[in-house]
Amino acid sequence: MIQPKNHFKPSHNASSKPGENNNRNTVVRDGNVINAAERHDDGLRNVQRIRKRTLRIGGLMMLLLVMLAQASWQRTTNIHDVIEATGIIAILICILGRGWCALYTGGRKKTELVMTGPYSLCRNPLYLFSIIGAFGAGAQSGSLVIAGLFAIVCWIVLREVTLREEAVLKQSFGPRYYRYLITVPRFRPATFRWRDESPLVCQPPVFLRTIRDGCWFLIVGPVMEGVKVMQEQGWITPLVYLP
Repeated sequence: MIQPKNHFKPSHNASSKPGENNNRNTVVRDGNVINAAERHDDGLRNVQRIRKRTLRIGGLMMLLLVMLAQASWQRTTNIHDVIEATGIIAILICILGRGWCALYTGGRKKTELVMTGPYSLCRNPLYLFSIIGAFGAGAQSGSLVIAGLFAIVCWIVLREVTLREEAVLKQSFGPRYYRYLITVPRFRPATFRWRDESPLVCQPPVFLRTIRDGCWFLIVGPVMEGVKVMQEQGWITPLVYLP
């Protein structure tokens, strides 16, 4: 006797049982398969667009401040030279530090939760080095106050961006990111938490692109010198003198 075949069609509203779906980047919601990696990537892409737009606006505001303010120290004084040299060192630390971070992310930051190397010390080391670079860029004015303002504005912008990124990461990585969030500081390095990765797989194009982006901080030096020359020639009249 031939038994009739049982043509079973899964319901479109059925969700997979725990353990059936081994792809951690795929979830079933209301019968639709949703790629969590794509949602994560889109969320971070939107945040980065906001970051770039806000930093451009902040950069223009800082340029206006530099044009209307002048360092109290004359360009020929030693203290002016020391402040500028300190700024150059800060910019170099920024460039090398950003490259160090790129070695560990290797283009994986959009798909994986990186928690080793500099990311074991603080959750946003790339932004931390950018803040150091902003301080160095402001120091090319010869004023410590302007350098501090550059760093503070950069920190304010990146902190808001970080809060948006954290919301995306919570949705993408769930409890794993929550544990990382409560154990590793946002910006303040915690050296005793160092964890390395072996072997370390890096992507040279990502590393070189990150180094190239950091080199934009070096352009601030010639811009600052041009503003100083215009102020000395009387083409721009500073309204305030800052130490």
